[in-house]
Amino acid sequence: MSVLPDPGASRAVLVGTSRYEHLEQLPAVSNNLRAFADLLCGPLSLQLPARHVTVVEDPVAAHTVVGAVRQAAAEATDTLVVYFAGHGLVDAQDQLSLALPHTEFGRVETGLPYDWLRQVLLLDSQAERHVVILDCCYSGLALGRMGAGSPLVDQAAVEGSFLLAAAAETRTALAPVGQTYTAFTGALLETLRRGIPGGPALLDLAAVYRHVRLMLEARGHPVPQARDRNSGAQVALGRNHADLPAVPAPAAPGVDAGGRPWPDPRGIRTVTGFFTALADVRVVSGLTQQAVSERSAGRISAGAVSRLLNRSTLPATWSTTAAYLLACGVPRDQITQWQAVWQQLRARAASAQASGPAASEGGEPEKKRAWPGRFSVFRRERGY
Repeated sequence: MSVLPDPGASRAVLVGTSRYEHLEQLPAVSNNLRAFADLLCGPLSLQLPARHVTVVEDPVAAHTVVGAVRQAAAEATDTLVVYFAGHGLVDAQDQLSLALPHTEFGRVETGLPYDWLRQVLLLDSQAERHVVILDCCYSGLALGRMGAGSPLVDQAAVEGSFLLAAAAETRTALAPVGQTYTAFTGALLETLRRGIPGGPALLDLAAVYRHVRLMLEARGHPVPQARDRNSGAQVALGRNHADLPAVPAPAAPGVDAGGRPWPDPRGIRTVTGFFTALADVRVVSGLTQQAVSERSAGRISAGAVSRLLNRSTLPATWSTTAAYLLACGVPRDQITQWQAVWQQLRARAASAQASGPAASEGGEPEKKRAWPGRFSVFRRERGY
């Protein structure tokens, strides 16, 4: 069963090198990072809070990248997304090395071995699921040499993971001159933005991989490779906006809404996830806020709908949320599940408040963060 990660318990680390001292420049990578970060935070994808997306552009050294991934791996309890775009090289041991601004051919100490990142996911991650996306030449090496026997293939795996590589182990990736994005990331962004006509309600990684592969094949570009472990392919990167119901849910609240792909409250772990899924209910219903109010028979106004969906703390009583869900057409058995989640989150918040210092959504003490300016989602580390 496909599942949308809880944005409050998930993290993403996006790494890219566009400026090189000794290798060909890749200006499209900078565009990749900005667009993918915006997408992950926006309504067409995971709707991650900006503070949960770390962008490391043109990192000064390997430890900068590993440190960012390690911190995110310690904070995420649901899903961790790790993305790299740039040059990929093959070292003397036939392993994948990710090129950084100072990387030179033949000097292994100037690159970032992919295995270092894999070790962080294996040993340090608290996340239940991992998504690794590599947009670089020879990225298929991260999947293991499929013809080299099972030990090497198994070495590539991380529990509960999906690894998506832009090219096979012996192929280069493509960054068309003059294009805004690299070929692979461009196809990935296009798929998530536009959806897949006739595809599943949730754009899980299996569906995304198949669609992106067909797109790139049709364009004569290198085709991506993938590997999943323990249902990693069922992790969704967003809702399929090309397949949303064309008409609103039935007018009678609480009745069967024709098998609509309602958000599953059982996957909610945090307050952020609660309100993200609650807003998603209205999207699936096909209703405006005014229409929700009209269907509630006066129990909730359009203004109250807006205030409910824009809260940052749980409401003290259940009645307004129940009226909203009923008016949207959510089946009554699912509303019961929503109420149970609300009660659990309320109890957890009360317990955290009683224990002293404020706790973050992941259960750890909240860390002070400084996020500069409009593009606070970017935490740049440059070597220039």
